[in-house]
Amino acid sequence: METIQIQTESKQYPVYVGEGIRNELDSFLSKHFTNLTRILIITDESVANIHLEKLQVALKQWNPIIYTAPTGEKAKTFEVFYEALSTALENRLDRKSVILSFGGGAVGDLSGFVAASFMRGIPFIQVPTTILAHDSAVGGKVAINHPLGKNMIGAFYQPEAVFYDLEFLKTLPIQEIRSGFAEVIKHALISDSTFYDWLKMNIHDLNLLTAEQLSDSLVKGIKIKNEFVSQDEKEMGVRAYLNLGHTLGHAIEAEMGYGNFTHGEAVMIGTIFALKLSRDLLGLTFQLDEFVNWVKLLGYQTNIPKHLSFESLIDRMKQDKKSVGESIRFVLLEKIGQPTIQEISEIKLLNELKRL
Repeated sequence: METIQIQTESKQYPVYVGEGIRNELDSFLSKHFTNLTRILIITDESVANIHLEKLQVALKQWNPIIYTAPTGEKAKTFEVFYEALSTALENRLDRKSVILSFGGGAVGDLSGFVAASFMRGIPFIQVPTTILAHDSAVGGKVAINHPLGKNMIGAFYQPEAVFYDLEFLKTLPIQEIRSGFAEVIKHALISDSTFYDWLKMNIHDLNLLTAEQLSDSLVKGIKIKNEFVSQDEKEMGVRAYLNLGHTLGHAIEAEMGYGNFTHGEAVMIGTIFALKLSRDLLGLTFQLDEFVNWVKLLGYQTNIPKHLSFESLIDRMKQDKKSVGESIRFVLLEKIGQPTIQEISEIKLLNELKRL
């Protein structure tokens, strides 16, 4: 087991990483909460079918309540948010109750926002089941989607702890592995050239990731995220650098229809675009063709889906929560490990999108 302490302005909490770490939850709940009344597990259909029984065994003395959301981004709607709150009310959760988020990034976003909203805030714990959630489960950004924008309605609300049981990752389909690993690559690009070189040298087939490679990559990614979150909990400064690839990536997700294109695969296209902008605008010296060939080898799509309108993508980017006064802001790299933020004109964006 590895323990990483996340330090933010509002809270310090542990991230436990290891196989079978869910079995430590019972002890943590007993020690951390006095007079715990109820536990509500919020999960989704896919995770419930495969893993819920294992978590229930680990929590059998607490007899948790279960709310099951749709799988993927369909969990992050107003309707599902309302249903989850209704479940909490119907089962008489109170301020001594705890919500457990059991699933991927979408479930984590939903659960955290439910916890932040119910009775103006009750504790919640993240129990991630995807690689992607090594990023989303840490840092306290929780939200649901609106048809006009991803993650536009939400809060900054830190969990009490994160229990990252690597056993749950063994059943992930390759598409979800690929989606999550895009965030690992992003963390390396914005923070650590040595880590990036290690990834490029050692990871050639995501189907053949060893347990040690995966664990090392996830722990490193969480530590990098902590470096940014500890300095800037509410994304007023350096935390925005974690959005490398996300400006265009979120626009692609929205235009494709949430759930029809994975988050990480959209972010990878956005990352390639950001690297091209970095080369053209900031003089980034980087073997971009080598990078594109590497991620293609890992199975990533590297071009914007052909049926998407560039003008519609730009409109989406204007609505992104990182935009200010409709100025479109991109995280770019001056060099590996040295990110910066630039405003890009619509004309420049349109020309670059056509070139991509």
